Amino acid sequence: MSDSAAPIPSAGFSPAPIRTHYAVILAIALCHFINDVMQSVLSASYPLLRDEFGLSFTQIGLMSLAFMGTASILQPVVGTLTDRRPFPQSLTVGMGSTMLGLLLLSQAPSYAFLLSGAALIGIGSAVFHPEASRVARAAAGRKFGTAQSVFQVGGNAGSAGGPLLAAFIVVPMGRPSVAWFAALALVGMTILSQVGRWYASQERKRRAAAPAKSHGLPRRRVVITITLLAFLVFTKNTYIASISAYYTFFLIDRFALSTQEAQMMLFLFLAASAAGVILGGPIGDRIGTRAVIWVSILGALPFTLALPFASLFWTGVLTVLIGLIMSSAFPAIIVFAQELVPGRVGLIAGVFFGMAFGIGGIMAAALGLLADSYGIETVYAICAFLPALGILAAFLPHLNRDPA
Repeated sequence: MSDSAAPIPSAGFSPAPIRTHYAVILAIALCHFINDVMQSVLSASYPLLRDEFGLSFTQIGLMSLAFMGTASILQPVVGTLTDRRPFPQSLTVGMGSTMLGLLLLSQAPSYAFLLSGAALIGIGSAVFHPEASRVARAAAGRKFGTAQSVFQVGGNAGSAGGPLLAAFIVVPMGRPSVAWFAALALVGMTILSQVGRWYASQERKRRAAAPAKSHGLPRRRVVITITLLAFLVFTKNTYIASISAYYTFFLIDRFALSTQEAQMMLFLFLAASAAGVILGGPIGDRIGTRAVIWVSILGALPFTLALPFASLFWTGVLTVLIGLIMSSAFPAIIVFAQELVPGRVGLIAGVFFGMAFGIGGIMAAALGLLADSYGIETVYAICAFLPALGILAAFLPHLNRDPA
């Protein structure tokens, strides 16, 4: 299925309609769901692995580092390499790495093999995210924000659904059942092999066409703008990490909720975040990515400031609003950055997805140290001011596609 968009003229060529390939976008979003389900199975399996192998929390932390470290560091490398030499079937290879990691986790005889399995899953993620983001952009036509939103919400759904699947399959069935998730990888590899063929044909057409029109910004301004965008990602992901990692503890300590009740409140936040991702891209296509970035970070400030002082009911309402508003930023940031650096789609996706991985892990640990020293409510009192840094969006330039 496709949708006709306005033509983009290029020197030496007649204007031609640019189509949005929704089937490809949905396929890549489904594979993002599969990829992130398999990733979340790793962390959901930690209690089983701790009991079976007698692991310490440090050893579990090293497994997370093996996964998140390889994913974070390798994503920009993969993006750079495939920008220079496209490899359309790399997505299939990456999901194959994740499948091998799961199989190794399910049968590992020692801790060293567990670390290797976690690293293989990280390598699979490092290949998947920049390349899948590139495919989503190639299929977008001119609806770049919409394509990024649909692609990213597949990952959000996978991250949320993975622990539930693990609770119903891995926990009652034991560690060998982790191998069952490898069947999902086979489904993903089948879909991605077809997507790879489509993308290869698009690459041939792209190389035959005229180069895309540049935004005309000087290199120094581009570097400064990318740095600003990176800082905004830091702001957003640090606050999101405070919710994802410690929100349930905050609710239990402040309102004496049960663990199950606190988990339901966390689910409301995750659902609102998914809705924000869905809405952020299409809104950015209409009003401009710069406006979405501005509103989605700075606009959450009144709600984050009120959260530490709210009643239980208003805590739920505020959390939903925060998740909805702040999560709309990331698709817009990716699209804005890709338009700043034409021809480096993979590098930009790798840098920003890798940074999101890294910031989430590092800041979750840092906020944990802060909570141990000063209490969980202090964490939210300090983090409440983070969205104020969204004022930096005022320094982002107006690009060709953004309204003046």
